[in-house]
Amino acid sequence: MEKKLSNKVAVITGGSAGIGLATAKLFAAEGAKVVITGRKLDALNNAAKEIGHGAIAVQADSSNLLDLERLYKTVNEKFGKIDVLIANAAVYILSPLANFTEEQFDKQSNINFKGTFFTIQKALNYLNDEASIILLSSIANTKAMPGHSSYSATKAAIRSMGRSFAVELLPRKIRVNVMTPGPIDTDVLDQVTSTKEEASSMKAGMAQFTPVKRLGKPEEIAAGLLYLASDDSKFMLGAELILDGGIMSL
Repeated sequence: MEKKLSNKVAVITGGSAGIGLATAKLFAAEGAKVVITGRKLDALNNAAKEIGHGAIAVQADSSNLLDLERLYKTVNEKFGKIDVLIANAAVYILSPLANFTEEQFDKQSNINFKGTFFTIQKALNYLNDEASIILLSSIANTKAMPGHSSYSATKAAIRSMGRSFAVELLPRKIRVNVMTPGPIDTDVLDQVTSTKEEASSMKAGMAQFTPVKRLGKPEEIAAGLLYLASDDSKFMLGAELILDGGIMSL
């Protein structure tokens, strides 16, 4: 059977763990020439080995415009123009409104909002016409939750950018869509808690919050991203694919 991404060049930011890594593995298995990015070189190199299929890793901070320019020049030299771009890099910083610091705000805004914006802008000259761009949002873009005010705002901005980018890139037939996951079982929850026990408790609480009473798997989001990246979704643009275990609907 024909692979869905045969000989397509796919760039995935934040590709060394979680949703990004699961997506890179699936895309590579479906024939893509995969490039992953991230800020931690050791994690990137280990992920590239895990992905296999000739995947390469480029250390890059999505909030650093010089890093983005270097990334796309490297991809172009190695593989040529890009067919699929997944803007996945993000940080998850939680804190009550009263305690949120300017440093936390700037870090989250720079990576999630500014980083996503310029990840796309700096790629424009390196994208093939009819390429597929997918931005990673979150159900926090509409669902209010304590401690999420800054994070939610960045994810709402990403949903908005998906519409704006889609209409601007329509003349090139470049499709822009948004993937909006619910709570997913990744190590990101370990990063916002103090102990393994606290992380486990948070995961259990999030699982109970979903109608299906479990967290999503990174591989389930990767499958949705494959749909958005492939020709299966050619009639879809400026839209949002919500994979959230029923939270927003039920």
